[in-house]
Amino acid sequence: MKLSILYKKQGRATQFSNKAARDEWLRKEIEDLERILDSNMVQEQKFEDEILRLNTDLTELDVHIKKHEVGIGDLKAHISKSHEQFNFKKRERDEEHRKRTRHMFTQGKWGEESHLSSEIEKLKTEVERAEKNLKNATPGYLRRGLSSIPRICIEYEINGVFGPLFKLVDCEEKYFNAVEVTAGNSLFQVVVENDDISTEIIRHLTSLKCGRLTFIPLNRAKVPNHVIYPQNSGATPLMKCLKFDSKFASAFGQVFGTTVLCDDLNVATRVAKSNGLLDCITLEGDLVSGKGVMTGGYYDKSQSKLRCNNIIVKNQNTINTKEKVLEDNITQLVTELQRLEADWTHRNSQVEKLKQEIANANKRKQDIHKALENKEKSLGDIKTQVDQLRSSVAMKKAEMGKELVDHVTPEEREQLSRLNPKIKDLQVKLIAYKTDRIERETRKAELEANLATNLKRRKNELQATIASMEDDTLLSLAGLKTQELNDATLLVDEATNELESLCHSISEKRMQVKKVKDKKAKLKTLEDDHEGKRQDKAKILEELFIQRNTLLAKQEEYTKKIRQSGPLSLEAFDTYKRKNIKELQKMLHRCSEELQQFSHVNKKALDQYVNFTEQREELKEKQAELDAGDEKIKELISVLDQRKDESIERTFKGVALEFRKVFSELVPGGIGDLDRDHDDEDEIYGCREADTEGKDEKYIGVKMKVSFNGQGETQSMKQLSGGQKTVVAIALIFAIQRCDPAPFYLFDEIDAALDPQYRTSISNRIHGLAESTQFITTTFRPELVKVADKIYGVFYNNSVSSVNVISKDQALDFVEKDQAMLNL
Repeated sequence: MKLSILYKKQGRATQFSNKAARDEWLRKEIEDLERILDSNMVQEQKFEDEILRLNTDLTELDVHIKKHEVGIGDLKAHISKSHEQFNFKKRERDEEHRKRTRHMFTQGKWGEESHLSSEIEKLKTEVERAEKNLKNATPGYLRRGLSSIPRICIEYEINGVFGPLFKLVDCEEKYFNAVEVTAGNSLFQVVVENDDISTEIIRHLTSLKCGRLTFIPLNRAKVPNHVIYPQNSGATPLMKCLKFDSKFASAFGQVFGTTVLCDDLNVATRVAKSNGLLDCITLEGDLVSGKGVMTGGYYDKSQSKLRCNNIIVKNQNTINTKEKVLEDNITQLVTELQRLEADWTHRNSQVEKLKQEIANANKRKQDIHKALENKEKSLGDIKTQVDQLRSSVAMKKAEMGKELVDHVTPEEREQLSRLNPKIKDLQVKLIAYKTDRIERETRKAELEANLATNLKRRKNELQATIASMEDDTLLSLAGLKTQELNDATLLVDEATNELESLCHSISEKRMQVKKVKDKKAKLKTLEDDHEGKRQDKAKILEELFIQRNTLLAKQEEYTKKIRQSGPLSLEAFDTYKRKNIKELQKMLHRCSEELQQFSHVNKKALDQYVNFTEQREELKEKQAELDAGDEKIKELISVLDQRKDESIERTFKGVALEFRKVFSELVPGGIGDLDRDHDDEDEIYGCREADTEGKDEKYIGVKMKVSFNGQGETQSMKQLSGGQKTVVAIALIFAIQRCDPAPFYLFDEIDAALDPQYRTSISNRIHGLAESTQFITTTFRPELVKVADKIYGVFYNNSVSSVNVISKDQALDFVEKDQAMLNL
């Protein structure tokens, strides 16, 4: 400070040689200081604005914290009330549980409840098995599509989807086979309200790659009209056997409207034959189509989709009913407890959330206070600098205009020279102090970081713990735990009593089991005795069987010998029955010796004669049946031949008549005729006579004779040119088309060898027939192009052929260019 005063007192005499140089330097200094002063003033205003904003934020945070504290108070009051309700409901539940336990124990209904639970599990297993069978019976792409429908409807908020047909229909089990065979995969068709819904779902199925489905929009479903069902007790419309919502009538009518349920296959065949618009089905699933097709055979009922769906629905309803039986007042109380506990948990989470927000707000307040302190300190520094700058500017302005004089005395000069070395020593010390300061500031930053990350966070956790310990909810929680302890003690006492009762019951059951085991041992001993007796009897029976088989063998041997001896009269059996075995054996031996004399005689001649006579009569009867069948077959062949000849004759006359008309239209003034080409051998000998059975004349084909000028003799096909043959062939095709129209015709350059007049006639003819029949032709001529409705051009570029739709003008230009190139 003393050195600075001496320098100022010394003045500018030592720095500048004259006053003008000094003033110039002062002017530049003043300008620099004023520029720095303006910058500091701007910075000062900025700091003041930021301090104002931070104070506003602090006020808002205080309001926010106050609001959250009020909300925490309300939530704690609600939580306390929920605790009281929870304790009350829990006491009610425990009391009901004790009453129910005593009732079940005294009434012996533990087994009934266990039985219901086991039945529910069994039904759930059956439902899972039925769902698995239904899944196996459903094609993969349909299964994926059906499982995706609910998810798509929920995700994209689609309404108006009613589900597949098999879930919308109900019927008696005996109709399952008939319904499934009739519908087939149509059972998986999904009924929707309109076609816009089905279009949207199909678009989502395609984008998500979730299978394929068929939809029945109710606004587009059509019930077959003019269906007349037979008035027969053995035939019933299948629609009458189904139960479904009336709004789905059009969908079910589209699938089942033309099907009749018949008692048996004979009735089905008769009804289908009499009414060709109806399909007939039996209860076994045998189908007779109105077109004459029959489908039948074994149908695997285990793969029945309706049966699986029926099992799922029925068992699910049964499960719901049995679960309702198990539900009682305790279940309702438990539900209420769960609701209160969930509400309690939710409110606690809200309290914790608000506390966390308050903690965050307090932390933010601390940050704002710290930032505010730094800003105020910086603002003070800026103001100090501004004041110093202003005073420095004033001093320099005051110094300008004064004379350049040195005011320092010799003693002061000596003192100035002494102070300069000291300043150097102080500057070295200043550098050392700055280094030490940087180290200490680094250590301070580390300690502050540790304080902020660990100690302050631990402090906040301890403060939160202390706050929660001081919370009123701990008192209610302690009361709740005390009540739970008391209830648990009561339950333990009751369980102990029940355990003693059960132990006593188990002891009694063990005594009963012991008695049953003793009785079982006695019965086992008795069983062993009877088994020994049975084995003895079995041995005796086996010996008797052996003896019986021996006697049967002897009987067979004697019977064979009797048959070899020839037939006996009935009186002989009565006579020999009175004889004993020894007498019969003697007589048999004597007869055998006498029969040895007649060994060359056929003893079976009489029996063989009778057998051959019977066979001859049977063969005669079969021959008569075959002769009658042969006559009927010949009659049928005759009738069929006659019908065939009549049909051929009728068709030929019609085609011949149309051929004359068409040929005269294509060839004005021309004459064309069709005639049958008879067998050459018959023509030579002139024997074109009908056979004895009334058949038509023999012929081997058709021949055409035409005249293009209408004069002179007609010409055969061999005498015509290529173009004339084409005209005749086209005339024959058009003649056949008039008699038996086809849906479309394909012609390949039929006009290539024709003159312009014939090409024009044929193109006009095709154009006239195109209203009811489709014609597809290829041509390089303009006549057919002019009358065509749609034209395709075949192009060949870069070794690749392509087909594109072209306009009529383009086609005519192409034809003209092609004709020009041919003419060249």
